[in-house]
Amino acid sequence: MPRIDAFLKLGTAQGCSDIHLAVGVPPMLRMSGDLMPIRFRDLGDSELEAYVTEILTKTQVGLFKQGHDIDFSYVAEDGGRFRVNVFRKETGVGAVFRAIPSHVPSLESLNLPPIIGKLLDFHQGMILVTGSTGTGKSTTLAAMINELNTTRRLNIISLEDPIEFVHRSKEAQIIQREYGTHVPSFAEGVRAAMREDPDVILVGEMRDAETIRMAMTAAETGHLVLGTLHTTSATKTIDRIIDALPIEEREQTKSFLAQSLLAVVTQVLVKRNDSRARRAICEVMVMNKAIGKLIQTDQTHQIPAQLQTGKDAGMQMLDQALLAGVQAKELDPDDAYVYALDRKLFQRFVTDTSILPKLDITSG
Repeated sequence: MPRIDAFLKLGTAQGCSDIHLAVGVPPMLRMSGDLMPIRFRDLGDSELEAYVTEILTKTQVGLFKQGHDIDFSYVAEDGGRFRVNVFRKETGVGAVFRAIPSHVPSLESLNLPPIIGKLLDFHQGMILVTGSTGTGKSTTLAAMINELNTTRRLNIISLEDPIEFVHRSKEAQIIQREYGTHVPSFAEGVRAAMREDPDVILVGEMRDAETIRMAMTAAETGHLVLGTLHTTSATKTIDRIIDALPIEEREQTKSFLAQSLLAVVTQVLVKRNDSRARRAICEVMVMNKAIGKLIQTDQTHQIPAQLQTGKDAGMQMLDQALLAGVQAKELDPDDAYVYALDRKLFQRFVTDTSILPKLDITSG
């Protein structure tokens, strides 16, 4: 058994989301959003490199020695599955293992807004799930794929970096392909997928102009496209897509967004009130004529006003969802305060007053 498995087993037994290994410090676990060291000695450089090398392929070892970061999925001997990033830093080797649950979650188990399930009834268009790194985008997408897999007879092609949740075909056929292993790029993966009679294409990361362009083409030509971006609001998502493409394509891009973008779901992970776990809290934008017109007339800054008044269509601002969770005593009010955009709305719920802004008693 690879020696690193002992740390992974300990971490998953504690219910952590990530295991961090780095030279000069003991192993650390991400517990409900906080990084906690375990009782172990500081890891040495040669020691940690030996641990990591045990689970790398010959090709990966060669790339790592050349100075490349390595991203891959790893299955421990006890069956635990992890998304792994191995890297070098000033003091030596580092690695982060993201624990992947053995069971694919349902939309209901994640307490996601009901509108997300309804959006999956569309047969054509684009749905984007966005947020910072580590906000559960992959988990939400896995739940969406699971919903389609359970309810509809479809050909679903998923392009991932790396493959995290492993889906077993149920009603649908699911083909999972990995960046760097099965396809040279996301753009090439989408191009190939369009020749494979897909109904749904999941693009694990729309990280460059060519991938965005190919995903847009797929959405326009009769496919449902699910994708992700590292953006923190619907407005920033739309602006990022428009800005990613050449100036001469921007009018066409705005037209695509107005006509074929179905929704943008932006999420953060917030501690539950019992502080034992976190749950996804979402801002939801559902495309309508008013938002489409704002996009085409370069007035995306007005989109938040549409979200605030679009409750009947399933839309919501992040602050609205956070406030509802705090008032229902489902979310930790202090954590909700940290993520809120208008923090004044949440000050009266805060229990740790040290996080509140300090009054300037010297002025006036």
